[in-house]
Amino acid sequence: MTSIRRRTWTAPNGEEKTAWLVDYKDAAGTRRAKQFDRKKDAEAWRTQATHDVSKGLHTPDSQSITIAKAAELWIKRGERENLEVSTLAAYRQHVKLHIVPLCGDRKLSQITRPMAEGWRDDLMDKLSRPMASRVLRSLTAIISEAQGRGHVAQNVVAGVKMRRAKREKPKIVIPTKAELKAVLEAASASAEPMAHPLALLAIFAGLRASELRGLPWRCIDLKAGTVTVDQRADLKNVIGPPKSEAGHRTIPLPSSAINALTAWKLACPPTDQDIVFPSLAKRVMSHQYMNVNIMGAIQIAAGITDPVVKDGKLALDKEQQPIMAQRYTLHDFRHAAASLWIEQRVNPKRVQKWMGHSSIQVTFDTYGHLFDQADQDNAIAAAIEMEILGR
Repeated sequence: MTSIRRRTWTAPNGEEKTAWLVDYKDAAGTRRAKQFDRKKDAEAWRTQATHDVSKGLHTPDSQSITIAKAAELWIKRGERENLEVSTLAAYRQHVKLHIVPLCGDRKLSQITRPMAEGWRDDLMDKLSRPMASRVLRSLTAIISEAQGRGHVAQNVVAGVKMRRAKREKPKIVIPTKAELKAVLEAASASAEPMAHPLALLAIFAGLRASELRGLPWRCIDLKAGTVTVDQRADLKNVIGPPKSEAGHRTIPLPSSAINALTAWKLACPPTDQDIVFPSLAKRVMSHQYMNVNIMGAIQIAAGITDPVVKDGKLALDKEQQPIMAQRYTLHDFRHAAASLWIEQRVNPKRVQKWMGHSSIQVTFDTYGHLFDQADQDNAIAAAIEMEILGR
């Protein structure tokens, strides 16, 4: 049973005060009370609270905690689970710079869906869409963690979405076949002995940069012609497991990659971590060095470059000639691998597995247009066959 009664009292300064008190029992049967300045606010809250208590969705304010406190618990859990240093740093940044200033003092039990929608809009007004999306996901995870600990009965932020218009969806950049051929030719002629096997793995296996940097020789099966991913190197060059279970996978390699890896294994300096592509110091190679000094140098040698633009103007060298830089990143060659598989009509589920995607939806969201294109090409070939051969 719930009731609303008027409460009056005299303040220390002699002024008479009035408020409306809602008496109710929570889901555990404990008597609770909440005070409002206006009767209609008390009535509205009683209606919502009665419904939430009946559904097991109500948490009394006195039993709840603030979003800032919930964020601390969330970060501590990440530390206990040994999340990557870079991941924890990003989470702390989300909390310190965006979440706490926006709503850190708000109790979890006081959050409503309209309130969460407003926070989403505030984030979009202040941040880029990708950053706003990441911060919103962190906020959702914070409240989910608190819900699991019993500090709040429901996570209303979980239903708040940041939908991206189709016109805003970034297009992936894929090197052409001619460019891939030029890259491999330049890598083969490079004075850097690891350049050729590295380029072959990047193009034909589609490994992430972190996976290439942390790849050990035990994961290269030269007889079976496969590469297995079971570890990676983070931004701090620390070896750890893949970021998700889907990251564990085995990918077939062409004979050219096997031959290059076989030759490189004989020349590769031994390291404590048995790394396939070690740094000059025989440690994990940095992302910057692999991306720029090796794959970037290969592209420049192959003439696959674009002029550098700074502040809207072409950057010039001392001789007033345009400064040229590599056209593609390591991640772009990962897209190239996927496009080559799709062109060969590899099953979408297998593409998902080889790419290490957590779900088929990620694969379709990224490469759906390539699958559509492959289907169209097949339909065109079938139509031509019908016209010519009558079958």
